[in-house]
Amino acid sequence: MKRSILVFAAVLALAGAVACTSRGTTKEQMQPQTEDMQETEISLWTFPVGNWGNPTTVSGLLTSFHKEYPQIRVNVECVDYDSGDQKIREAIANGNAPDIVFEGPERIVADWGDQGLLVDLSDLWESDTAGGIYENIRKACQHQNGAYYEFPVCMTAHCMAINYDLFRSAGALAYIDEETHTWTTQDFIKAVHALEDYGHEQAGMIYCKNQSGDQGTRALVTNLYGGTFTDQAHSTYTVDSRENKKALKLLLDLKSISFEEQTAAEEIARFCRGELAMAFCWNASIEIAQIVNNPELDFDVFPMAFPAADAQPSLQGGIWGFGIFDNKDEQRIEAAKTLIRYMTENDSSYKRAVLASTFWPVREMEEIYENDQVMTEYSIFMQYMGDYYQVTPGWAKAREAWWKMLQQIGNTGAVDEAVQQFAKLVNV
Repeated sequence: MKRSILVFAAVLALAGAVACTSRGTTKEQMQPQTEDMQETEISLWTFPVGNWGNPTTVSGLLTSFHKEYPQIRVNVECVDYDSGDQKIREAIANGNAPDIVFEGPERIVADWGDQGLLVDLSDLWESDTAGGIYENIRKACQHQNGAYYEFPVCMTAHCMAINYDLFRSAGALAYIDEETHTWTTQDFIKAVHALEDYGHEQAGMIYCKNQSGDQGTRALVTNLYGGTFTDQAHSTYTVDSRENKKALKLLLDLKSISFEEQTAAEEIARFCRGELAMAFCWNASIEIAQIVNNPELDFDVFPMAFPAADAQPSLQGGIWGFGIFDNKDEQRIEAAKTLIRYMTENDSSYKRAVLASTFWPVREMEEIYENDQVMTEYSIFMQYMGDYYQVTPGWAKAREAWWKMLQQIGNTGAVDEAVQQFAKLVNV
């Protein structure tokens, strides 16, 4: 059976789970009580984390909340990764930032929280439910000043993907471990050469038009020769290490790997059209969305960890959840906290929120993807999740400097100079 059919079945199951209504959390279960709350209108802006980027899905998630709390109305706006950052910057500048945003710590904690724009959610972390959240997730949601600016919902480990049919035709499947979904750097190089010998001109693309999907290019570079993006203390950016420079030079030298000023979305589209043999921006949510909605995708996709010298990858983790902008209105802030409690403290509501993301819960709970072959396959990558370094100070500047550095390398070929300039810019 083709993966496209399996994924389609998985999406139908997810859609049914999200669309169903549940009793939700009763007002007696929620703290603090909100019976005396006046009618309040709040805004929720969501980035496209799985189906959290779909207005219909998010509205479905809010249906039972609105029934339980008719005095709180939630207006939803879904933003994308190409324009969402700019929209939020403009909203902040104009004094109308959203009340709640659904995204990851790299934006919520290390950017908006670091600027002092968010509400400290430490009180939400005092619940019994919050006590079950994995410790590494907890750490990522807390700023260095001690404040918790994010309350998490879901998590994943980002990966890459290969065109399985093309790899098979080119004889490149010999260079991957299909059981562990891993490969060594040397086998990655051999696979690229096999694709070239087969006549496929573009094995992959280092996309660098903006920061969208940059977790893929970062993980590719740092894994190839055991480099890191920051030090363990999350105080210094280490892109200029010997290992990373070696990796960048390798990618530059591989004739069928190109550096191009295109977006991650363009890379995914080209991969799905069969133009690229591999995609460096990939995860379970992307596969579900692409295979169901993209008729051009007519080959089997095989998810892979990024190549590593010892075949022991360290994958870029993804964490997503809620942050509250401090709009100086205590009633709206309390309404926003009520929504977060509703979505995360009751198992039924929380399960639907996680299913909508097409990722995994941040705390132990019953297997929510039982009998789902696709999600079971992707769960293998969770064991490879590495350090969550996106909370390093100056993260917003480092993200911008990264894709500009890749552009410079693609245009000039001067790796040493480019990484040196990166380090001087971000390590201040």
